[in-house]
Amino acid sequence: MSIMLTVRRHLNRIEEYICCLFLAVFVTLLFTQILVRQFFQYSIPWGDEVATYLFVWFTYLGAVVAAKMSAHNRVSFHFNYFPPVVKTVCETIADLLWIAFNLYFVYLSYDFVFNKMNLFWKSQTTGIPMKYIYMILPIAFLLMSIRILWNVIDRLKGIEHDDPEAEEIRKLSEKKMDIPKLP
Repeated sequence: MSIMLTVRRHLNRIEEYICCLFLAVFVTLLFTQILVRQFFQYSIPWGDEVATYLFVWFTYLGAVVAAKMSAHNRVSFHFNYFPPVVKTVCETIADLLWIAFNLYFVYLSYDFVFNKMNLFWKSQTTGIPMKYIYMILPIAFLLMSIRILWNVIDRLKGIEHDDPEAEEIRKLSEKKMDIPKLP
């Protein structure tokens, strides 16, 4: 087993576990906030703010996981009408343009977080420096670029990644063909 495959497998798990953790924590926090407000007429002062930050981090890391599964929304049905070589070239060019955009955004967000952001900008209720909240931007877009690049390399090797919906549709159509017709 190659080192790259091992790193990739561990990165998959870490990203997915962190997404699950953020989702569970922010949903639990919001649910607790609702219960406390309804039954005790009290509000957790930092609850909504922390839940919002966790939701933002969850969303960006979820985009990374979606890039890993090639599950991002994109218009690609027209590629199916091309010959396989042309389809591969067109998808690769589109993904390389996407990587270029992401890397430019990594540069812009890194510059913003480390050079342009005021050190004294802090979260209102928790006092967390906003630099740590905004760090998700360069992190997520860099990870997304890595994921897209890995998918491009796999595509050029002949390994095609189906998004989860396409895979489910394929499984359902296979089951539909296996069902015997009733008289």
